[in-house]
Amino acid sequence: MIRVGIIGGAGYTAGELLRILLNHPEVEIKWVHSSSNAGAHLYEVHEGLFPEGDMLFAENYDLSDIDVVFLCSAHGKSAEFWKENSRPEGLKVVDLAQDFRDESEGYVYGLPEMQREKILSADKIANPGCFATAIQLALLPLASKGLIKSEVNITAITGSTGAGVKPGATTHFSWRNNNLSTYKVFEHQHLKEICRNLSLVQGSLETDINFVPMRGDFARGIFVSATIDCPLSIEEATDLYKSYYKDAAFTSVFYKGVDLKQVVNTNKCIISLEKHSGKLVISSVIDNLLKGASGQAVQNMNLIFGLEENTGLKLKSSAF
Repeated sequence: MIRVGIIGGAGYTAGELLRILLNHPEVEIKWVHSSSNAGAHLYEVHEGLFPEGDMLFAENYDLSDIDVVFLCSAHGKSAEFWKENSRPEGLKVVDLAQDFRDESEGYVYGLPEMQREKILSADKIANPGCFATAIQLALLPLASKGLIKSEVNITAITGSTGAGVKPGATTHFSWRNNNLSTYKVFEHQHLKEICRNLSLVQGSLETDINFVPMRGDFARGIFVSATIDCPLSIEEATDLYKSYYKDAAFTSVFYKGVDLKQVVNTNKCIISLEKHSGKLVISSVIDNLLKGASGQAVQNMNLIFGLEENTGLKLKSSAF
């Protein structure tokens, strides 16, 4: 059994991680740390885990007692954590924050569809961002053939859980309900990792990625629509995408337009393609809490411990 510890156990990503790991056949959860909830049952914070989540949040933790630690605290906290703690030899790390997504400090960027082989031998994984996952999966096949030569225009809408568990002026129900808005237009923090990785795959990236993020009137999921000039016919583009993802455990190309409900509550990314007057329109849908966060973290854990990628992740979408 893989012995697991979780740092920052009270947020949405930790709650989803626990939902998966409590039913993972190869995992034993040793402790879940939360300084603000120490002594409380997991289900007192994550009520969907009742009754099986009867473990208590821990005030202290022992990194020598586990095989892998998941870091689920806020962005910037992971770097602080390692200033205060030493990593025991052999301990694997899956970091869900953005601190090491530039692959600094020996971390490997954990997008399996991009660099599965590096993940297999990694000790430290930097789990991708949610928007970054959906957008990169929409564009990686083109980058692999050097086809991102003109600007890419992207609109992507995310559910309210993408903003985290603490409510704010733009996330509480009264504001979000029956509403839609843009934010961080052309300036979203995930653009940095998107451009970095597309450049690595293509060899260089000398065009603009124009990204307009939107807040949606729903709890979970991301719907990406990306448009780019493309010389390929729709048949050629479809063949390219299917070939690129032929061995992917969770990413596939749909034969018609996608719906967000096809992926909510799963670790899937489903992509659809359309061609209009020389422009390729790529739609990409994921669950922001699963393929965009905790599900992908478990996928990475499975890989680094030599398990089948879909172990514990055979989840059906919530279609109704």
